[in-house]
Order: sequence, then structure tokens, then C-alpha cells
Amino acid sequence: MQPTKKLGLWIEGARPKTIPAAIVPVLVGTSSVETDFKLLRFLLALSVSVALQIGVNYANDYSDGVRGTDQERLGPRRLVGSKLVEPSKVKFAAALSFLIAAIAGFILAAITSLWLVAVGFVAILAAWFYTGGSTPYGYSGYGEVSVFIFFGLVATVGSAFAQTETIETQSIICSIPVGLLASALLVINNFRDIETDSKTGKQTLAVRLGKSKTQVLYALMLLGAVGTYVVIAFLYTLLSLIAVAVLPLCLRLIYNIYAKESSQDLIKILENTAKLHLLAGLLLSTGLVIGL
Repeated sequence: MQPTKKLGLWIEGARPKTIPAAIVPVLVGTSSVETDFKLLRFLLALSVSVALQIGVNYANDYSDGVRGTDQERLGPRRLVGSKLVEPSKVKFAAALSFLIAAIAGFILAAITSLWLVAVGFVAILAAWFYTGGSTPYGYSGYGEVSVFIFFGLVATVGSAFAQTETIETQSIICSIPVGLLASALLVINNFRDIETDSKTGKQTLAVRLGKSKTQVLYALMLLGAVGTYVVIAFLYTLLSLIAVAVLPLCLRLIYNIYAKESSQDLIKILENTAKLHLLAGLLLSTGLVIGL
């Protein structure tokens, strides 16, 4: 295989469309605190978050592939499940991504607090055992909880902590909409795969809830994020209300999850949910930076 095609496969396997979910919490967390901006700490926090996201993607590709649960999936192809890359190489790519996250995290911890080493260690374990190990918790319906915690609360508050070396209530509240929209990405992803996951024994939250309740959960997550923007505006700065501008997109996505049924339509909803997450994060960050 030509080098350019190999590189293309690895980029595809890294799932670049999911990267904004790792960028948003760092942007929001950094923007939520009133302090002199520390570029190096921001870049290290961003490196940790992005490397973890890529590591999770490769780890999921490997674990699902060797279990055979990716054989009939409706979404983009997977490296192992499609037999495009040897499982051992994908596993190594996951390990390498986690190593990069660990190195960046250790440097950040050395600058700020060594407690971040423990937080990073737990995050890497959570990333691997999402679909890895003998009893992956992602197969038991706890994936959304993990995403909310690690790509919402931990990543946002951790990024704020990297700037101030203190944990502030403001960053915790700002992490809520970040976590809700990140979790909504997994909800719509698993909603799309309810039938195939049921056949392969993956008891995701969507499988456990069923279609109608999963639709309600998705809607509540999007509306909950918008509601939190209003709370942030009245508690801290009214300028953060600009994030409410995403409400029409939220309503459109909620309508679509009820009205659309084809796999291609659901993939489009997933892509637009990722765009919503990024847009909302940028707007909230902008409002916080200008208003604080």
C-alpha cells in the first residue's frame, strides 16, 4: 500500500471529526477563569485532551474489532473491523497516543500540581476499559457517564486548574454544557447503532433505553446545555448568552432525531451534533473571555 494511502487510513482511524470534543473543554475551561493566560499550560492541556481522544478512538477500534462487534456497523469503517490494518498495530497506536497524553500531562503536572498525574492515570484507564478488558463498561451502558465526567467535568475543570492552580465553581458549572453535548455525541452514535449493537451483545445506554427514550435523552441533553448557558450568563457574565444562539440548531437536531430514520440521516445528525458542540464551545468561550 502506498504511504499516502497508509497515512490516510491512520487519519481515518483517528476519527478526526471527534477531535472537537477534545478541544472544546480546554477552550471553555481556559476561558472560564480570570487570570493571565498561560500559553504553555494551555497547549499542554490541549495536547493531553486531543491525545486521549485519539487514543480512545484507536483503542475502541482495536477492542471492537477483535471482538467482532464492528462487522455490521452503519457508520464509518474501522481499521480492525474492516481488516485494513493489523490489530496489533492499532493497539500500538492507541498505546502511543496514551503515552503522548501521559508525557504532556506529566509536564503539566510538574508545572502545576502532581495531583494531575493521578487524574491522568485514571483518565487513561477509563479510556482503555471503555471497550477494552474482559468487562468493558461501554458495553454495559455507562459510556455516556464516562464521557460527561472525563470530556466534560475533568477536561474543563482541569484546563481551568492548569491556568490558576485552583478549582473554581465557575469552571465546574461551565463544564456541564460541555459534558452534556459531548455525551449527546455518544447518545446519537449509539442510537444509530441500536440494532447492530443489540445483535452483538453491546448493551449500550441506547440499547437499554430503546429508541423512544434515547430520543428524549438526546433532546434533554441539548436543551439542558442551552439552559446552562442562561445560568452561566446570570451568574457570571451576560455576554455568555451568545451561546444561546445555538438554540435553533438544537431544535433542528431534536426534530431530526424524531423525523429521520435512515442510517445516512443519522450519520448526518451525528456530524451536525459535533458541529453544534464546537460552535457552542466557541461561543461560550468568546462570551467568557470578553465578559470576565
